[in-house]
Amino acid sequence: MPDDGAEAVVALIDGAAETLRLKQFKLQSPTIEQALLRAHQRGVQVRVMLNPHTSGGDRWNDEAHARLEGWGIQVAWTSEAFPVTHEKSLVVDRSAVLISTFNLSDKYFTETRDYGIVSHNPPVVEEVIAGFEADWNRSFFHPDLTVGLVWSSVHSRGQMARIIDMARQTLWIQHPKFVDAVILERIISARERGVKVRLLCGGKHGISDWDIYDTFSSLRVMERFGVKVRRQKHLKLHAKLLLVDGAFAQTGSMNIDRSAFDLRRELGIESDAPEVVARLRSTFEADWAAAKKYHAPDPLDPSLHEAGELPPDPHFVHD
Repeated sequence: MPDDGAEAVVALIDGAAETLRLKQFKLQSPTIEQALLRAHQRGVQVRVMLNPHTSGGDRWNDEAHARLEGWGIQVAWTSEAFPVTHEKSLVVDRSAVLISTFNLSDKYFTETRDYGIVSHNPPVVEEVIAGFEADWNRSFFHPDLTVGLVWSSVHSRGQMARIIDMARQTLWIQHPKFVDAVILERIISARERGVKVRLLCGGKHGISDWDIYDTFSSLRVMERFGVKVRRQKHLKLHAKLLLVDGAFAQTGSMNIDRSAFDLRRELGIESDAPEVVARLRSTFEADWAAAKKYHAPDPLDPSLHEAGELPPDPHFVHD
């Protein structure tokens, strides 16, 4: 996103013949809602789980929940086992799954850099279905950790660390938020063993006042160890991407953030599919070329925090 737009998601929904399972942090797109309604009207069993509120208390999904319920679509709030469900997944029949960094909201189809991977791998599809059914039925979920999926709050920190540890030549990172000492240490260790690290961040934009301290400090520390840092501004940065040695990728809903690893329901996916990695690489390279070198300001000096930033957007926060 935004290259492919809402149409890419609508095409998946319109292709459903039997079932649709949607788990989403934020649903604010009439285009997507109408596609769900069309599927329901042609006899597809549509089930939707929406996150009830953000960590700050905003209830973005109340209107969508009421609208889908009024249309006769099965809709439920996500599991109370997690303070926030940040997962963004869509399963079509039992044949395809979309795992994305973007919310199903018009802002993310038009203004933000985001990614989604579509997998037709049966073990991956079945595992996402199992996670959906567990959360729908409020039962405990034991994920299979061998199929290339990254689940929170189960093992996502360890999986992200393992991916970073794999890097031998290059590590490209496109993430907005850095609030975890374990991942910070892993990135620095990669630099110390000679890995060339490029990091695209979004600066202050979308970072809460609470997370500014860790994010700015982490960026400053990484730069001291030779990580090349640039700030992306031609699009709002909402993507979460790791690219290792140009051949392996990890993307998904989780920020580099303790609560994303330890408390929330999150989902990511790993891929070494050449066509997937090639498109992620070309997009990162274009974003890198459009970005400018960035020195994160002193986190304790708020007077420096707004320099060169995009205008504040109260509806764009890295939860």
